[in-house]
Amino acid sequence: MSSAKQQRGFTVLELIIVIVFLVAAGTIFYVQKRDLEVQARDSTRKTAINAIYYNLEEVYYTAHKSYPQNLTADQLKGLDPSALKDPEGVAVGEQNSDYTYEAHDCTNSQCKSYTLRADLEHEADYAKNSRNQ
Repeated sequence: MSSAKQQRGFTVLELIIVIVFLVAAGTIFYVQKRDLEVQARDSTRKTAINAIYYNLEEVYYTAHKSYPQNLTADQLKGLDPSALKDPEGVAVGEQNSDYTYEAHDCTNSQCKSYTLRADLEHEADYAKNSRNQ
């Protein structure tokens, strides 16, 4: 009989391989999670711009035959006021907002056209122009 002692446990190389694998998997998970969050914020921005656009075209323009010079929740009564704020809570027209509203050809706060834009993180800006010009 051999009295050789069997060693139990992991070698240093096995531990390094497991650690490298866990770090790689964690990095991939973090990057994928971040990308999904960015895509969700961009989708929220597009949805809000579409809701504002629809309200301007179908509600406001129908009633006034013009567009407002500035956007406020009071002017767009059919719209949830939170739609006028970007994912960080900054309202249209405020400094550092992801949303901009540019009215064109205005007389006495009544405008003939506009451009509505959202700054997206992973894509080019998302813009809508007034339907009636």
